[in-house]
Amino acid sequence: MGAIALVAALVGSWQPSPDRWLLTWLVAAAIAAIVGMIAMARKARLAGATLAGANARRFAAALAAPFVAGAAITYELWTAGAFTVMAPAWLLLYGAGQVTGGIFSVPAVRLLGGLFMALGALAILTPPDWGNIWLAIGFGGLQIGFGVYIARNHGG
Repeated sequence: MGAIALVAALVGSWQPSPDRWLLTWLVAAAIAAIVGMIAMARKARLAGATLAGANARRFAAALAAPFVAGAAITYELWTAGAFTVMAPAWLLLYGAGQVTGGIFSVPAVRLLGGLFMALGALAILTPPDWGNIWLAIGFGGLQIGFGVYIARNHGG
């Protein structure tokens, strides 16, 4: 998922319009979501668990509200032409989802969420055209770093 975000940041930086930049990131998010679901299903299968178990359902429910909010906010920002606000909003809302979903996971997931939220706050304080950089750091760097840590210390 992190590698997909790094590619999206690079491809997004080449786009000739804000609409194309947004499309790049939306396609990357869809691909990353599919990769994430496949990875979760694989981990559950290897552990002899199911994605329909109580903890999986709670984790999904805790993520759902910030993700739905992110989709709605993205749509409204798009209609208003406020593309520069999207990166901080995405980082903050994804972080909120990780913090709330992380209640049903290992502590590293909550820490990851807090770091995403910190990046979102920092993104607000920097020039708007730094959005791709912040998204690459969060969805690329943090995802890869924490993914490696969780895989090594918590089995995936």
